Amino acid sequence: MTAPPPPRFPTPTRLTPFTQFTGPQYFLLAGSFLIPLGSFAVLPFMSVLLHERLGMELGTVGVVLAVASFVQFSGGVVGAALAERVGLRRTMLLALVIRTAGFAAFLPGLSRPTWAVVALFLVSVGAALYLPANKAYLVTGVTEDRRAPLLSASSSALNAGIALGPIAAAPFVLTASAGLFAAVTILFALITAGHAALPGAPTATNPQPTPETDPQPPQQANPQSPQQAPLKADRRRPDATPPSRLLPFAITVLSVYVFMFFQHYLALYAVGRTSTYFYGLVLALYALLLVVTQPLLSDWIALLPYPRALRIGFTALAAGMAALALGHPAAILGGALLICVGEIVLFLKNDLEALSRSDRSPAVVFGRQRLAAGIGAFASGIAGGEGYAWADRADNVGLFWLAVAAQCALLPPLLLRALRGRRR
Repeated sequence: MTAPPPPRFPTPTRLTPFTQFTGPQYFLLAGSFLIPLGSFAVLPFMSVLLHERLGMELGTVGVVLAVASFVQFSGGVVGAALAERVGLRRTMLLALVIRTAGFAAFLPGLSRPTWAVVALFLVSVGAALYLPANKAYLVTGVTEDRRAPLLSASSSALNAGIALGPIAAAPFVLTASAGLFAAVTILFALITAGHAALPGAPTATNPQPTPETDPQPPQQANPQSPQQAPLKADRRRPDATPPSRLLPFAITVLSVYVFMFFQHYLALYAVGRTSTYFYGLVLALYALLLVVTQPLLSDWIALLPYPRALRIGFTALAAGMAALALGHPAAILGGALLICVGEIVLFLKNDLEALSRSDRSPAVVFGRQRLAAGIGAFASGIAGGEGYAWADRADNVGLFWLAVAAQCALLPPLLLRALRGRRR
């Protein structure tokens, strides 16, 4: 009698990690798409609502939007502290209740400026509380090699929602504003109810590495002091930078600072040289590349040594900004896609590195990363307005993009040198 053939197991592929998520993780990833879909059906049109419909001065509108954005980013620290105190699921629920109330408040805000401003700040506070707890729930209790697929899938879902939200709402935002706000409020109420059914997050915040990534025998796998844990991670990567916990925070500030020049001023620059249709095509291709590519490259990005990831990311940003300076439609499209590559590498790697270098809970780590993003966006807004106006007065806006490209090339090594000097 012949022996039965050995069992055959499916060959792992790049998509295998994305088929092994838990039910709650799949739900949160779906929420990561629906929440920005609803939010960005409304938020990109706030300047139009506040200025044209409610008659607020543009200067006042700018201040309101700037403060709301800063609250949304920097409030992540408060969200992280709240998550540590009351738990991740309760923090997400509280954030969604606040955000749902904010969208409901936009209904009377369609005719009353005070209600509209209150609604905007409620939505910003809800986002500040929700995002650190959401990311922490995804990665709490999972091994280090599972973090990159989860975070990249979450980022792709979020960016897909951001891209589709304004497109879906554009036909209704001015002609049927009340119906749009009511629909978004109902959507958030349903999402809140779904979060209420989630189980509590796992209690392990620093899971032991898998045997493939850390072959130490069990007797050596004791918890380490905060100073020893990052050193262990860096021994697995001989060319890594010194294990400073400040480094991912500082690099995130810089990454968002240079990236937001592109985010804020590409529309103003591209539409005047091409058309609104071409600008829409650029945004669509950018979103498609970001949504599809980041999950596929997540394992590769996770294994990249941090210095190499920084070189790749900032080189792509510098090349993309320099391409924009040419002003030709093909150069604008190529520059935008290069900048997308820089975003894919830097933003994911910064979060992964911040997690691996910290002994604090994931909620605290993501709260700090949100604060870093807020600082970078705020600094970019201050510097970008004056810089773009100066280049426009000189009738050579290409100089603005060349100046940003120079910052992408020069600031990272200067920052790394300053941090090394600080450690010495």
